[in-house]
Amino acid sequence: MLTFKELGLEDRLLTAITDMGFTKPSEIQEKAIPILLEKDKDLVALAQTGTGKTAAFGFPLLQKIDPAKKSVQGLILSPTRELCLQITQELALYGAHMPGINTVAVYGGASITDQASKLRKGAQIVVATPGRIKDMISRRLIDISSIRYCILDEADEMLNMGFLDDIKDILSNTPSERHTWLFSATMPKEVAQIAKQFMRKPDEITVGSKNTGSVNVNHEYYVVSGNNRYKALKRLADANPEIFSVIFCRTKRDTQRIAEKLIEDGYNAGALHGDLSQNQRDIVMKSFRNRQIQMLVATDVAARGIDVDDITHVINYQLPDETETYTHRSGRTGRAGKSGISMVIITKSEIRKIRSIERIIKKEFERKDIPGPEEICEIQLYHLSDKIRNTKIDKNIEPYLPAVNDVLEGIDREELIRKLVTVEFSRFASYYKDTDNLNASGDERVSGGNESVRYFINVGARDGYDWKTLKDFLRVQLNLERDEVFKVEVKDSFSFFSSEPSVKQQILDTFSEFKLDGRFINVEISEPTGRGGGGKKGKKGRKSRERFDGNQKFGHKGKRGKQSAKNKNKRKQR
Repeated sequence: MLTFKELGLEDRLLTAITDMGFTKPSEIQEKAIPILLEKDKDLVALAQTGTGKTAAFGFPLLQKIDPAKKSVQGLILSPTRELCLQITQELALYGAHMPGINTVAVYGGASITDQASKLRKGAQIVVATPGRIKDMISRRLIDISSIRYCILDEADEMLNMGFLDDIKDILSNTPSERHTWLFSATMPKEVAQIAKQFMRKPDEITVGSKNTGSVNVNHEYYVVSGNNRYKALKRLADANPEIFSVIFCRTKRDTQRIAEKLIEDGYNAGALHGDLSQNQRDIVMKSFRNRQIQMLVATDVAARGIDVDDITHVINYQLPDETETYTHRSGRTGRAGKSGISMVIITKSEIRKIRSIERIIKKEFERKDIPGPEEICEIQLYHLSDKIRNTKIDKNIEPYLPAVNDVLEGIDREELIRKLVTVEFSRFASYYKDTDNLNASGDERVSGGNESVRYFINVGARDGYDWKTLKDFLRVQLNLERDEVFKVEVKDSFSFFSSEPSVKQQILDTFSEFKLDGRFINVEISEPTGRGGGGKKGKKGRKSRERFDGNQKFGHKGKRGKQSAKNKNKRKQR
């Protein structure tokens, strides 16, 4: 292991490193810094979140900046406002003994006039989000036509957020002789495309393997029925009293709903999603960093750029669609050499997704059971005992002790302990009394096949549906989680979908007399054909298909509606 001095950093940076308490470089720093200092090169560096990437490009960039020139020499693009500010703050610490170097953060949600004013005073390094820097370029508030270095930090995150075209536009405004340093946790094809189009024979370094998860993170999954997902989340929280976690949901709506339910149930929780104002986001993040919030419920987009130390758990309330997104989620824990746990709450139909993620991140998931009431009570009692033992006595309680002693007079030590323990035990025992076992039964190799129920519905592509919009329609009408409806297959005038057996009656009851714009929407159990996705309907199913013919689009009575009526008249004549 090399020292920071042996990497080639100058004394002013080494002094700052000592001030910050860094003792030895991380693997990504040891690999990247000598390459970037030795010569001007393009570089692609792949490493997980939390491995020290900011210092890996920050130290070389500061050493290469000329403080005598007040023009922009280095541009750092990052996906979110939070990460933008974090990088700016870290560069200020790294360059604490390098007077004359000025770094300015440029991001949305703040005054563009104030940011332009700071730039006019002279900034050698600009840290920016793609949307805001593009806006400033178009308004001619910033000139990046002579920059020497462009750093794309969390490149895969930026592309996941839809910034590909913005990044291309920004890079097209930079000189062709500039040098590009691309740092990313994963290497999807879009990142490879950027590297191919805008970089010249880049060196490539990898910490770990491409698209793999952090070695410090253990991956666990819990299989429950879809309607027990929230109950499972609460039990996992109760079984980990010291939890300090990020809980990921797919949508803003689910994020807000789960956070509100947790708060109602007495947990220190908060929501982070795109519908919050910037001030609200700042308040939530400040509370989370100060540990006033133990469970931060977030969407993937809102959570990007979060850099909070000592997160113990990442909980995937719902699995993401992309494996790269899971890699980023799990990378929020197990940082800076510490261990962490990534938990996934799934239904049986999603086990196949776990196997797919395992193959890509090259790490095995451990299937675990949701803790039962007895186990949770035991954990909580041990936690209470440990908390009492390690609590420092507050001198401010002294004036109240005589009155407390009077109340407790005559109770010996053992009885007092029993009473204290009973208070805590009774709370959890009462809450969990007569509760069900939440763990889904059955062989985990079954992945929504023989164990699932297949349905026929008399709407299809002619009604304007594809698999995604039909899935959303069913989910809303049935008030189910997104993953409780799966294997949606849309045909021309009808469709098929599957669900867990536990919600079969709910689905049939909902659609027993269901009308939309005066039209009956018919759902029936489909008999399996053994030919894959579809199914074979009984007599009633065929009759329903003829009756509606799949031609009348919801809320419309145009040509298709007339054709449907014409078909109906023909059947009457028969």
